[in-house]
Amino acid sequence: MTATARTGARAATPATAARPPVVGPLLARVGFYVFALVVGAFFALPVLWLLTAPFDADPTLSVAVPSLTLSNFAAMFSNPYVGSSLRNSILLSLGTMLLVVTAAALCAYALSRVRIPGRDLLLYILLLFSSVVSGTAAMVPLFQLINQFGLINTHTGVMLVLAGGLLPAGIFILKDFMDSIPPSYEEFARVAGASPLQTLRDVVVPVARPGLAVVAVWTIVNVWGDFLIPFILLRSPDKAPAAVVMFNFYTEGGQANLRLISAYSFLYSIPVVVMYLFVNRRYGFRFYGGIKR
Repeated sequence: MTATARTGARAATPATAARPPVVGPLLARVGFYVFALVVGAFFALPVLWLLTAPFDADPTLSVAVPSLTLSNFAAMFSNPYVGSSLRNSILLSLGTMLLVVTAAALCAYALSRVRIPGRDLLLYILLLFSSVVSGTAAMVPLFQLINQFGLINTHTGVMLVLAGGLLPAGIFILKDFMDSIPPSYEEFARVAGASPLQTLRDVVVPVARPGLAVVAVWTIVNVWGDFLIPFILLRSPDKAPAAVVMFNFYTEGGQANLRLISAYSFLYSIPVVVMYLFVNRRYGFRFYGGIKR
């Protein structure tokens, strides 16, 4: 073969090389977009119903263009327990949040700084039992315990039960934030004459604020939607939270009054949305622990 023929063969080789297939990645991307669209519609339809049904004179379980009216809210506020139930939900959520955040911060700080044999095993056992032994499984002994302390039909008893169930997970979350804070910060504070409590308040807590915000938001969300514990421990309707009062919008046969439920659900979701906007603006949901070493 001549040199010219060999040169032509080499020049033709790149042009005739097989191109990488593009059909497979394109189909995968289209499939991913379709899947994301279906999942987004699955979550968006209930929200769309919540925004339209309260203003519909005759709401149904399907999403439709509402015939605008405010009679649903007027009928809802005719119930004397609507306003007090929302106040009770806010009181229970904030009270339980303060208990959980305070106790979890103290316990997580102590477990992070004190070397106790079996410390990590103790944390995992607490987290495991708090997840397995739920409020439903432990309701009978909890009821007897609260009854012996005379806290039946009190918000204090409900807060203590809810805080006890959420505290192990709160400690587990905050310990990681406490571990990321360099001990040298605390040593400088002790050299300056600060007590351990002052060190925790003035040095550790400001640095661990993202972790405290995580536990606070997580606690409020869990307490806000809790139904069983307030339903069993509270006897007076004027002390019941919103999740329990919403149960009254069902008939004895279990038929839901969609006019009242949609309006009340709309009102019930407003504090959660406000909390989301506040936390998102304050932290942007970029939660991270302490300081990188």
